[in-house]
Amino acid sequence: MLTITSRNFIAKLRIEKQGRGGKTVTVISDLPKLEIFLKELTTLLKTRCGSGGTYRMDGKDGTVEIQGDKRDLIRAILEKEGITTKG
Repeated sequence: MLTITSRNFIAKLRIEKQGRGGKTVTVISDLPKLEIFLKELTTLLKTRCGSGGTYRMDGKDGTVEIQGDKRDLIRAILEKEGITTKG
């Protein structure tokens, strides 16, 4: 279970290919900018999706990037954790 208690945000999912050498990456944005939360979420998603990934704290919100087009799987995982998704 993730450590963040407040679930008053909506995680946005999108696919990016540009600037990545043709590789597809699933990006989860508009997450709370808390390093512990982002680190745990990234580890959870990487383990359950069976792929690599990272998190970023650039800008005003946190972002998690998972390799490949895993939108459906990530959406199901986030909803099970109580996180609302869009996209």
